[in-house]
Amino acid sequence: MMKPVLAALLTLGVCAARADAVEDFYKGKTITIVTSTGVGGPFDLTARALAKHMGRYIPGRPGMIVRNMPGGGHVLATNFMYQQAEKDGTVIATVNNSVPLHQVLSGQGVRYDARRFFWLGSTGTSNLMTVAWHTSGFKTMDDVMKRELVIGATGTGSGTFIYPNAMNIVLGTRFKIVMGYKSTAELDLAMERGEVSARAGASLAGILQERPTWIEGNRVVVLNQIGDERDKAFPQVPLMHELAKTDEQRQILSLLSLPPALGRPFFTAPDVPAERAAALRRAFEATMKDEAFLKEARQLNLEMNPFGGERAAKIVNDTINVPAELIAKAKAILEPK
Repeated sequence: MMKPVLAALLTLGVCAARADAVEDFYKGKTITIVTSTGVGGPFDLTARALAKHMGRYIPGRPGMIVRNMPGGGHVLATNFMYQQAEKDGTVIATVNNSVPLHQVLSGQGVRYDARRFFWLGSTGTSNLMTVAWHTSGFKTMDDVMKRELVIGATGTGSGTFIYPNAMNIVLGTRFKIVMGYKSTAELDLAMERGEVSARAGASLAGILQERPTWIEGNRVVVLNQIGDERDKAFPQVPLMHELAKTDEQRQILSLLSLPPALGRPFFTAPDVPAERAAALRRAFEATMKDEAFLKEARQLNLEMNPFGGERAAKIVNDTINVPAELIAKAKAILEPK
């Protein structure tokens, strides 16, 4: 029988060897952070801030760059991470938090299983908002029940499409959805130019960071919000699931409100060697406590209330593993004949 001291020394030796192997691998390499959005906005800016600081916490101190990959309502980048990205720990990503729900509800364009990604963590949550331009004449959701409101969308996997489409089918709202915008930044400009009159799936943190005059200058009217509870800044604005008239409607809309809990998540590809994936998770979580990173985040008006990879993975798994009868009920409503 191996003596305890000898066993401990051998274990330490194995751990040290693995740490050295991780350091040797990353030394001189560059890690790419893929973001499913265009340039600008909280996802892109968070990725760029992370790229400046996270490398210090990864053994071997690799360089880090950002690659924008918008398209398909965030499905393009997610498919890339699942199918094409290197499985060696040199590519990580941040995508919209609607990606796990899109996998089970629609599946359009999906070539991934979000449960198989190795989730590093999230920079935190922020309610999603449906907003109408101040000249549209729409003040409340009651107005959208009575007349058509033109709203833009980037793709079926995006909250810009999922939420107005769900409200049309479940609640009978009259959103007219215009597809085809390549990024939310492009969609925001389209609303300002008058091409569309509204947009959904905009995080409050994103609005305050990218378009602060929308709120400060009363240039948008917040029609509803998506999340677990009303944001303290908008206590009078209803949550989407609060608009339900029946228990079934409430169940469906509550299911669709799960993604905001995931916030702005980061992950790496499936099948990355375990010791490298663990090193990336530790580095992400350390960066979330780094004063230089947090200072830059504050300067960029990026809201930070981060949590770790295990919690992020649980949210993803809970979303995808929702009871089959609820998923079937949601699909029956969201995919009418």
